[in-house]
Amino acid sequence: MARTAPTASILLLLLLSPAAIPATAALLGATSTSSSPAPSAGKGHGSDCSELQSIAGGEARCAYLRSHSPCSPAGYIDYLRLYYCNISGFPAALALALWLAVLFYLLGDTASEYFCASLEGLSSALRLPPAVAGVTLLSLGNGAPDVFASVVSFASGDGEGVGLDSALGGALFVSTVVAGAVALAVCARGGGFVVEWRGFVRDLCFLLLALCYLLAVLVNGAVTVWVAVSFVSLYVGYVVLVWTSHCCSEQGKPAAAGLAAPLLLDDDDYDDDVPSLPSHSKTTQPAASTGKVASLRHLARALCMPLYLPRRLTIPDIAAHRWSRPYAVASAGLAPVLLAITWTSQSQRHHHHGHTLAVLLGGGALGLVLAALAAATTEDASPPRGRKRRVPWLAAGFAMSVLWAYTLARELVALLVAIGYVAGIKPSVLGVTVLAWGDSLGDLVSNVAMAVHGGSGGAQTAVSGCYAGPLFNTVVGLGLSMALAAGARHPAPFVVPVDAAAYEAVGFLAAALAWALFVVPARGMRIDRVYGVGLLAIYLCFFAVRVFETLRS
Repeated sequence: MARTAPTASILLLLLLSPAAIPATAALLGATSTSSSPAPSAGKGHGSDCSELQSIAGGEARCAYLRSHSPCSPAGYIDYLRLYYCNISGFPAALALALWLAVLFYLLGDTASEYFCASLEGLSSALRLPPAVAGVTLLSLGNGAPDVFASVVSFASGDGEGVGLDSALGGALFVSTVVAGAVALAVCARGGGFVVEWRGFVRDLCFLLLALCYLLAVLVNGAVTVWVAVSFVSLYVGYVVLVWTSHCCSEQGKPAAAGLAAPLLLDDDDYDDDVPSLPSHSKTTQPAASTGKVASLRHLARALCMPLYLPRRLTIPDIAAHRWSRPYAVASAGLAPVLLAITWTSQSQRHHHHGHTLAVLLGGGALGLVLAALAAATTEDASPPRGRKRRVPWLAAGFAMSVLWAYTLARELVALLVAIGYVAGIKPSVLGVTVLAWGDSLGDLVSNVAMAVHGGSGGAQTAVSGCYAGPLFNTVVGLGLSMALAAGARHPAPFVVPVDAAAYEAVGFLAAALAWALFVVPARGMRIDRVYGVGLLAIYLCFFAVRVFETLRS
């Protein structure tokens, strides 16, 4: 997934922020005299991060950070101390921008390569109908980065609305920019296309209903566990409706008609459960350039190895095109160790130091047992076959990919909050723009490619994804986040961190849905330039409002 483009704007914000200008000027002749940063311990009681904005000069801010609890959420790196106390000016801005790009890439790649593969394998093993799998497991896979970022922001309690605004900003971006780009791309290749009206109207109406429910929650300002659970139940009703529609549409059809999609496979066909990635090595290369291409490929693999290897060694993966028995045995042994390390680090973060050694020893012992079992029950030539042998591997891969994605999302939210303080911009504004763009660029590329190269069926699927995906992220992502946050504060309600950006995103998203519901039926359910240009214009208006309010504040 392409998730690195927003880092250029982040770098520009850091360099042009008022706090960065003195530090950049001092870079030519000054060096940092501060010591190494201490590990981040989360937000302390009684500290107000807004005080940091009123302190002039990087040295004064460094002294403030050393005498107060960190202002960023509880990430593994204290970015504010790193910026103000250790690396100043352009190197610090460049380092934060590059690390932001790495986190975007790791989060998206973990969701697409490991999380989605586990979900697709589980849907195959459970033999879910394609329509139901598409709105449950596969929607969760496609929306995993948004859901994880939202859950982390609400769970941290000090993300200042990053999760809420990023979820709404992502839904708005996909429903306007991505949908508009799909329409214009298809029109550029020979005219528009007609969509199936039942699915189109169903998805838009459910998304509008979810927005109305969410708006009521935001206006109320607080949410209880039961309110949040009832919000999530909207998606349950949506899945039931899709399942019912699928069953009714399949009545009277041949048995094989419902298996047109390659999602549901028999046990003997499991080797193809996850389609292999395009391999350019199979294409014929000129003899003179073969050596150069191979060298570049080896160099790229070497550079990506530090990002690839830790996840490969800890996430059980039985996808046929990536199967490796040594990696499988290593992941079975190291996954419990990583779980134990994560557990103990979280306990120490919350000042619970009991049983740390016992947890680590237990994780190591369990890892040895699982590694021995994996070595005894797997083969070099192919991944495990049979449902009973596949499901444990798929469930373990799902759990470990969730752990990795949650950890990366927590670090990403912490970095965005720190960048907001450095650049003097509210983290919620970054969430509704930069984080939303980063999580949605993959949808833009994949949906446009599907619409252009997949024929009428691909275009239909691309348009459906522009509304079913935001519906899942809004209802399940925000609903689950609010339910967990409210449960942690039960019986007291959870106060939703809402600002003007959230209301504006809801309003413009409702306007985009109203435009689609009016224009498409009026033009014979045809997706054309009028539909696409209108959606793009709505998002440009939203972005102009955000820029104006940011410059005015």
